[in-house]
Amino acid sequence: MSEPLPVFEDLRAEGEELDALVGELTPEQWGLATPAEGWTVGHQIAHLAWTDRVALLALTDPEGFGAEVEKALVAPDTFVDDTAARGAALPPAELLADWRTGRAALHKALLAAEPKVKFPWFGPPMSAASVATGRLMETWAHGQDVVDALGVQRAPTDRLKNVVHIAVRTRDFAFQVHELPVPAEPFRIELTAPSGQLWTYGPEDAAQRVRGSAHEFCLLATQRVHRDDVRLTAEGPEADRWLGIVQAFAGPPGGGRPPQEERAGGGERR
Repeated sequence: MSEPLPVFEDLRAEGEELDALVGELTPEQWGLATPAEGWTVGHQIAHLAWTDRVALLALTDPEGFGAEVEKALVAPDTFVDDTAARGAALPPAELLADWRTGRAALHKALLAAEPKVKFPWFGPPMSAASVATGRLMETWAHGQDVVDALGVQRAPTDRLKNVVHIAVRTRDFAFQVHELPVPAEPFRIELTAPSGQLWTYGPEDAAQRVRGSAHEFCLLATQRVHRDDVRLTAEGPEADRWLGIVQAFAGPPGGGRPPQEERAGGGERR
């Protein structure tokens, strides 16, 4: 068994925080619409439960994971919606129990995984640490959809550093997926963590710079807000362009969310 990594505990804590919120909901609240078009609170938790199960397969049963990939390839445009809809159709107590069981099993598998082994995924193979980081990003992002649906607030935590890490590392991918030239030079990124700590990336003398709140950066990178609704600043045309396309998720770019003043409840999910 490998030494526990901080991201494993961060993932566990992120799941427990969202669990504490949805565990107290009424059946009617599980049916509330979230900002992701067509998705209720139940759809959001069902999607997390399904993805946790698939991540567990990737770590423990490569053949079983491959079978899931084959299912997705049959209906790539509807597979995510269909799996979420099936889970959302379950009684809330059953769905919640499934999600809890899957989270616990995934946590155990992450702790047991060899740190240098690469496990299969829908994109490039990933280490256990990368699997956990991706799961944390999704748990936090879909949790934001639930929070928005319920009209409640949640305090951001320094677990967001994991989300920042993904978005910063995938800078080039964001340009590529938009068919834009990849900047040749690194960016300087300075983000203020929820704790007040300054998180910095890239050389201090970089001409292209991004500054602001780590929380707002994560909301933008997961497409939970429109750029007009954050106070992030960019210096340099490439950094400015990046803030318009940044994404902390794999796959094609989504449509994002409209500005707050135009928002009428629709949006893209990731």
